[in-house]
Amino acid sequence: MSIADITSPDDLRALPADQLPALVEEIRAELIATVAKQGGHLASNLGVVELTVALHCVFDVRKDIIIFDTGHQSYVHKMLTGRLDAFRKLRQADGCTGFPNRAESPFDHFGVGHSGTAVSAALGYAAARDRTGGNGKVVAILGDGALGCGSSLEAINNIAVTTRDFILILNDNKMSISPNVGALSRCLSRVISGRSYNRFKVFCASAVQRIPMIGPRLRTWISRLDSAAKQLFLPTAFFEELGLRYIGPLDGHDLPQLTATLRRVSHLHGPRLVHVLTVKGKGCHFAEKKPTCFHGTAPFDPHNGDLLQPTPKATFSTALGKTLRTLHQEDQRIVAITAGMPEGTGLHEFAKAFPNAFYDVGIAEAHAAAFASGLAAAGQRPVMAVYASFSQRAADYVFHDACLQELPVIFCLDRAGVVADGPTHHGIQDVAFWRACPNLAVLQPADQDDLAAMLRLAVTRRHPVVIRYPAGNAAPVTAQHHPLEWGKAETLESGSAPIALWAVGREAAVALQAAELLRTQGIAITVVNARFTIPFDADLMRRQLNDGMTVVTLEDHCVEGGFGSIARDSLADVPDARIVKLGWPRAVLPNGPVAYLRQRFSLTTAGIAETIHGLLARPPASPQSKPPFPA
Repeated sequence: MSIADITSPDDLRALPADQLPALVEEIRAELIATVAKQGGHLASNLGVVELTVALHCVFDVRKDIIIFDTGHQSYVHKMLTGRLDAFRKLRQADGCTGFPNRAESPFDHFGVGHSGTAVSAALGYAAARDRTGGNGKVVAILGDGALGCGSSLEAINNIAVTTRDFILILNDNKMSISPNVGALSRCLSRVISGRSYNRFKVFCASAVQRIPMIGPRLRTWISRLDSAAKQLFLPTAFFEELGLRYIGPLDGHDLPQLTATLRRVSHLHGPRLVHVLTVKGKGCHFAEKKPTCFHGTAPFDPHNGDLLQPTPKATFSTALGKTLRTLHQEDQRIVAITAGMPEGTGLHEFAKAFPNAFYDVGIAEAHAAAFASGLAAAGQRPVMAVYASFSQRAADYVFHDACLQELPVIFCLDRAGVVADGPTHHGIQDVAFWRACPNLAVLQPADQDDLAAMLRLAVTRRHPVVIRYPAGNAAPVTAQHHPLEWGKAETLESGSAPIALWAVGREAAVALQAAELLRTQGIAITVVNARFTIPFDADLMRRQLNDGMTVVTLEDHCVEGGFGSIARDSLADVPDARIVKLGWPRAVLPNGPVAYLRQRFSLTTAGIAETIHGLLARPPASPQSKPPFPA
C-alpha cells in the first residue's frame, strides 16, 4: 500500500507492520517534493515522520484527540488523514493550509499556528471528556522549542490537578526555529554538574583508575554510566515533580519501538510524558545539515536544496541587522533581542559580531518585551525583533512595561503584512492595538534606507517605538529620500489629479507602480510615503483635504484599526473630507499565496488604479479656504 491508498486513518492501522518502513520513506519523499514546489516547513516535518505514523497506528483520531505544538509539524498528519491531494497543493488557494485547521478536516482537532497553545487546548479537551464521561485519549505533541514557552509551562503545571488521563509527547529535536536556548534546554545537565556530585565522581574515578588491569576500562564504563544517568534519571525527576509519569527517552526514528511504547502508554492511567528524541530534517541531507534554513523555506531544488528564486539582496531583515551593527559600534548601550529566530529577523550576523550584546530568549515574546523594558530602565537601548504576528503575544507587556513607564524600547516587527503561511501568521492586526497605547510611536519604512534612518532616529527618542516592515524586498523606492523628520510624511510624486495616494511602508512601491500605470492613461496623482503611522502627518493630509483632494490610504494591514482609521478619526473635523481606505478586510483571509490574495482583494497595481478611476468619476469634493477648526 502506498501513501496514495491511505484515504482515512483506518487504512493506516490496517497496514501490516512490515510495510510501514516503506511508507515512511514514501512520506519523506512526498514531503520533500511538495515543499520543494510550494514552499513551507520542511525540516520539522521530516523529523516527525515516524512519530506521526506511530501515533496514527496507536490512536484513533475519530475518538482520540491529537494536537500538535507547533502546528507546522502537522504535514504528515494531514497526509495520513486523507488529504494527500490537497497537501500537494500546500498553501495554495485550493490546497491544504500549513497548519492544523478545524475548517479543513474533522481530524484537525484544534487550530495551532503559534507555539505554546497545544497543552492548554488538549487539557481543555481532557477536562471536557472527564466532565461528560468520555473515554477517548488526549495527546499533545510538544516540540520545536515549545517547551520553553511560558504558556506551555503554565499548562503543564496544571495537568495533574485537572485530569487523571493525559499524554504529553515531548518531541525533543534540540531546535525551535533556531537552536534552543535557555535554562530548560540545560536543566538536565544542572544536577549532574553539581559540586557534591562532581567531588564524589572525581574521588571514584581516581580510586578506580588505580585498580590493576581493569581500572582504565572500568573508568570508561563509569563515564558512560554517567552520561546514561544524565539522559535517563534527571528528566524523570523534573517531570514527575510536576505530576507526570516520565517514559523515555525514545529514539524518535525507531518506528517499532515508538509504536510498541505508545501502545503500552495508551493503556496506562494518570498524566504521563513520553520523551522522544528526533532529528530535525531527518532523511534529507541538506535539511539535516541546515535545519534552520529549512525550517521554513521558499520553493527549492529537491536534489540539492538551492532556492529556485534567490532571496533579494536588499531585505528589511538584512537592513535591520546591518544598521544595528553600525549603531552598536557607535553606542555600545544598543543591544538586540529576539525570540527564537535570529536568522529570520536578520540578527544572526549581529549575534556573531557582538555576542555579549545579543539575547535570544527562545519562544518567549512576552518575556522578551519585559526583559527589554528592564534593560531600558537600567540605561541600555534595547532593540527587540520578532515577527509582527508573534508580537501580539507580547502586547500586554509592551503596554504595561514599556508604554506606561515610557521606556525607550524599540520593537522591530518583521513580516508585518500578509504572508504565505496564512491567517495565524498574517501581521495585519497589531496597529489597532498599538494606536491605543500611550507614549508609543509607530513607524513604517518604505525601503532599506527608510528603515536605517528610522532606526537612527528611534535610538534618540525617550519613549517606546514600533517599526513595522514586511518580509522580502526592501530595494529603494526613490533615488533620494527626503531627510526623515519626526511625524512628517514624504511626498514621492506630485500630480495634477485631485487624488493623494498615501502609502504605508512598503506599499509605497505598489503605489508608485499604480501611479505609473495611471500616468500612461493621462492621470497624474500625488503619492505620499506616510512613514509615520503614530504620530502621522495630519497637517499635510489636512491641507490636501482642504484643497478638495480625495485621500486614498493604502496599507498592508486590516483597514479597521489601521492607518486609514487613524487618519479618518484624526481629521473628522474636516467637512466633506473624503478618505478612502484600502487594505485587508476585518475577516479571516482565505488560504493562498500573497499574490492570489492581493488579486482577490483588488490590492494589485491594476486594482488600485481601477479604484482611483472610480473615485475620479465621482463629483469632486468642495475645497476649503481654511480649516473650520484649528489644526
